[in-house]
Amino acid sequence: MDPIVSEVLTRTFSVKLWPPSASTRATLLDNMTKNLSSETICSRRYGLLSKEEAYENAKRIEDECFIAASEHFQNEPDGDGSSAVQFYAKQSSKLMLEVLKRGPKAKENGEVTAVGGLAKTAETLLDISGGKRTFIEAEEARELLRPLTVQGNSYSKICFSNRSFSVEAAHVAAPILVSLKKQLTEVNLSDFVAGRPEDDALEVMKIFSSALEGTVLRYLNLSDNALGEKGVRAFGALLKSQKDLEELYLMNDGISEEAAKAVCELIPSTDKLTTLHFHNNMTGDEGAVAISELLNRSPLLEDFRCSSTRVGSNGGIELAKALETCTHLRKIDLRDNIFGVDAGLALSKAMEKLVHVTEIYLSYLNLEDKGAIAIANALKNFAPSLQVLDIGGNDITLNAAPALADCITAKKSLRKLFLFENELKDQGALVIGKALGDDHLQLEELDLSSNMIRRVGARCLAQVVSNKPDFKLLNINGNFIPDEGIDEVKEILKKGKTSEDVLGSLDENDPEGEDEEEEDGDAEEEHGQLESKLHLLKVKD
Repeated sequence: MDPIVSEVLTRTFSVKLWPPSASTRATLLDNMTKNLSSETICSRRYGLLSKEEAYENAKRIEDECFIAASEHFQNEPDGDGSSAVQFYAKQSSKLMLEVLKRGPKAKENGEVTAVGGLAKTAETLLDISGGKRTFIEAEEARELLRPLTVQGNSYSKICFSNRSFSVEAAHVAAPILVSLKKQLTEVNLSDFVAGRPEDDALEVMKIFSSALEGTVLRYLNLSDNALGEKGVRAFGALLKSQKDLEELYLMNDGISEEAAKAVCELIPSTDKLTTLHFHNNMTGDEGAVAISELLNRSPLLEDFRCSSTRVGSNGGIELAKALETCTHLRKIDLRDNIFGVDAGLALSKAMEKLVHVTEIYLSYLNLEDKGAIAIANALKNFAPSLQVLDIGGNDITLNAAPALADCITAKKSLRKLFLFENELKDQGALVIGKALGDDHLQLEELDLSSNMIRRVGARCLAQVVSNKPDFKLLNINGNFIPDEGIDEVKEILKKGKTSEDVLGSLDENDPEGEDEEEEDGDAEEEHGQLESKLHLLKVKD
């Protein structure tokens, strides 16, 4: 054997199993650098490399050999990593010998070319999700993930979203992820098997799950993967090993009743969980019961989203009961479910316990007046820091307006109020407008679109928001405001502290309106009293 090869093997390689730890790779890199910059038979014949050039070559060689040996390890018959180590040693020795025989690079103007290396590894996030969704095969995976193989890198977060991994690409990624187990804290694998056959997708999930098993994560995103129960269980090894998760995202994953039960079964602890998102799944009532068990085990939860999950009355009631235990909640999103009135009443009881909540999204829950009134009454005396209230699309009529107004009046920090697609009409708009008087200067958005509002209600809402210096959007689209009413609204906004730019689109407004009662004298009189009380601008006919 060539003397230099023998010397390199003796002085450099001592690992026995694959993959080597980060500290072992760092030691190997250091030894390679020393060997390439030390006097040998080759250096006396071809020239001695500087330490900078030796490091540059050693880093390149170690990175390339680590990736190649990792691929070799996937097909290793005995599975103990011994042949991968031999392959790594042989390849690195070969490449080092080539560098030594090539000799040092010619210097320009007597200066040594600056070396990159460790000084460029301060980044903590590797995000390959940019651009169009693409299919990833082994060779491209090797290139995309190369930064993760650099010795001494600081990557603690990875985002592989929007890249569909093949089984072969997953095998390339696996040993790299294994080598980062001690430093990864955030993993985003959303939408990473799109378009793959089910068997291949499940195999990719299992490969990643096995590679990441035991990694102490605070953030895990498995959204947009059509998991179902099979997919959830494919990630079983990873989920079972997570005891410190703070954020978990399972959105648009086909989480059925069985899948929800599997999630609850596999995750051993949610004591530290602060964020849990289940948006756009087919969870249903029984699945909601399983999710409720997770909520009962998550005392520190601050952000809960279970929107568009096909949860009905029984499931909604169970979720509401569980939410009573989550006293640290700051944001709750239950939109687009079929809760109904009874679940709304149960939610109202939960609201009394959520003293820290700042954002509540309850649109399209079929709450009706009874459910909306109960929730408004509960919130009136609690949630002192509420900033966002969304209760649109719930068939709310003028009957519920006084309770909503009392609640709104008490919420001095309110920034956004969404009451779209209800049946408040002009009288309801006047009541809500009065509640949003001078004390709500921080208001930014108000949405009463599709509420059968006419001229009087539109003018009132415009006058209310015209004195809000930070106001950004008034949405009164989809109503029955006549053309002269629209002109008045624009004039009011123009003369106030806002501008008519805050007025949203009116492409669905119907100036002719329905064949209902016209604006009556009582409404006009109440409107005039409101204008006087609030000291707002009037618009002359």
